[in-house]
Amino acid sequence: QVQLVESGGGLVQAGGSLRLSCAASGSIFSINAMGWYRQAPGKQRELVATITSGGITNYADSVKGRFTISRDNAKNTVYLQMNSLKPEDTAVYYCNADIRPALWNTYREHWGQGTLVTVSS
Repeated sequence: QVQLVESGGGLVQAGGSLRLSCAASGSIFSINAMGWYRQAPGKQRELVATITSGGITNYADSVKGRFTISRDNAKNTVYLQMNSLKPEDTAVYYCNADIRPALWNTYREHWGQGTLVTVSS
């Protein structure tokens, strides 16, 4: 079994910063891409940022220049540093990872349970 556990969400004023963490645990042979998605009330889940195992990153236009995704492969952990937060960043943030449990398995997509980020104006 594989688990993704997020932490770091909370309430912050506009202009503030938060750092989200997501640690993968369980049966893990290798992890390919990892990423963060978010879902605001009444809206569809959307991509925030992704990072490959080699460190190549991709960001949604709405967060470019404000958010930074990074990962620690030794710890099977992905981070999202969020600066200059805006009220429109308020959402549940979900961690996502493509994980191969064993050498003979294929990669499967896994999701965390989500962590709430609330930005007050």
